[in-house]
Amino acid sequence: MSQVEVAPPKHQQDEHVESIEAEAEQSTKSALASQDVSGVKKDDALQLIEDMGYSTILTPENNKKVLRKIDLRLLPILLAIYFLQQLDKSTLSYASVFGLIEKAHLHGKMYSWLGSVVYLAQLVFQPLVSYLLVKVPLGKFLAVSCLLWGIALSCMTAANTFASLLVCRLFLGIFEAGIAPAFIAVTQMWYRRREQPVRLGSWYAMNGVVNMFGSLITYGLGHINSSVFEPYQIIFLFFGLITVGMSAAILFLMPDSPITSKFLPEEDKLVAIERLRMNQQGMESHEWKWDHVKEAALDIKSWLWFSLMLTISIPSGGITTFGPLIVESFGFDQLNTILLNVPFGAVQLIATMGGAWLATFWKMKSPVLALLCLPPIAGCCMLLNIPHDGSHKGPLLVGYYIISVYPGITPLIYSWSAGNTAGETKKKVTTGILIVGQCVGNVIGPTLYTTEEAPLYKRGLTANLALFCVLIVLILLNATYLFFLNKKHEKQRVAAGKDAKVVDHSMHAVGAVVTDKEGAPIQQVVNDNAFKDLTDWANEDFVSAYT
Repeated sequence: MSQVEVAPPKHQQDEHVESIEAEAEQSTKSALASQDVSGVKKDDALQLIEDMGYSTILTPENNKKVLRKIDLRLLPILLAIYFLQQLDKSTLSYASVFGLIEKAHLHGKMYSWLGSVVYLAQLVFQPLVSYLLVKVPLGKFLAVSCLLWGIALSCMTAANTFASLLVCRLFLGIFEAGIAPAFIAVTQMWYRRREQPVRLGSWYAMNGVVNMFGSLITYGLGHINSSVFEPYQIIFLFFGLITVGMSAAILFLMPDSPITSKFLPEEDKLVAIERLRMNQQGMESHEWKWDHVKEAALDIKSWLWFSLMLTISIPSGGITTFGPLIVESFGFDQLNTILLNVPFGAVQLIATMGGAWLATFWKMKSPVLALLCLPPIAGCCMLLNIPHDGSHKGPLLVGYYIISVYPGITPLIYSWSAGNTAGETKKKVTTGILIVGQCVGNVIGPTLYTTEEAPLYKRGLTANLALFCVLIVLILLNATYLFFLNKKHEKQRVAAGKDAKVVDHSMHAVGAVVTDKEGAPIQQVVNDNAFKDLTDWANEDFVSAYT
């Protein structure tokens, strides 16, 4: 069992600095030599190193400085985009409380399909999204996506029939299809694997913020008296126009990559590259590789990610769409129903960020994922067994609130997948497969609930309970498979004349010395393959984070 010594003796520190300097020199030579004889570059990071003529030494000091710059530029933009995306999708559930169902004459599964069609559109467009994310600059992609989905939401103001609402929601889904995959790509491009869970969790935590502040904003909009617009129409128009305005800010502020960013000086760009060297995943390449596509399709773990995301997204889709109606079924009026979603959002926020922090602290994701499944299991049991009458409103709300721990699961699956996949095209295709699972789940989820089943919603809650149990089994299967992949890479390293045991330093703090039980430093991953755009199968230096 290895341990991290943050402050080793001085003679070890000197030796460690010398090893870092030697490694940096070797990394530069390797980087400059890692283009093939035809001169075709493998990763855009290599071109920058070649243009500069040297690499740089990554230290705790310059790492901290550059990471802070990256966070201050990227995180506010990502948080704002995801806040608006989740808010825009949630407008349907808010509008349902303010008369949309009655005004648009929705009945049977019509309302359920308005929730599902967004994810159905995202499912169909994932192959195109995967291709575009390789070929198109990420900043421009996000700006255009935000503009188009804002227009689609604004158009819902004029929709007053099931058909017109369905068309608007369809286009909303198409234009939002690339947001989560693009965010995962941004996280892979800018952050070390140790840093990814908290960053992925931070933007996904906007689900909770939306349930808190979105509910309060909607509460205020619901009090507007207008002779022209219904309350639900005001909700659509207000959030749609804000989203359109946000797209302009994204266009000017969101960088496409560390290599082309304008907010980082040239030296800091080299630091940003060195920060990612230990990920063994590359940084950026705009070449679409069909052998990566084939590998992603044949890789068992691609389908394990798919299964994990499908299993969590079915309950997520149903509860997101029917959450306010479930609370209303406890016996609350319209405005109180909206306000009572604020604590639901607070629990989501705490669970998402708490789970991400715990996974970073433990350097393990699978135990945290299994732990996050337990409260939703308990919550579903409570809602299925507690009588739905006026004297049990409190316990019913508690059951509903502890179900809301489930959003902490999705970003950890994102980061587990993102940290275990390498190769530019394979990363995008694998993310696409994962998002397809999410979309299928979100299409199925709302259909398990119908307005006719109020107030118990027994079928939907029973299905959700079973799926949270299945999720724990899938987590264990995935961890086991990744463990055996590491064993396979150990044999490949031995065959290549390297040490079998290496340490994935992307999971440790920069500058930390990792030692074995006797105190001897453990070899870190060889850097020669870092920017060759190799997949995790092809790169024997790649270490899977199986836990």
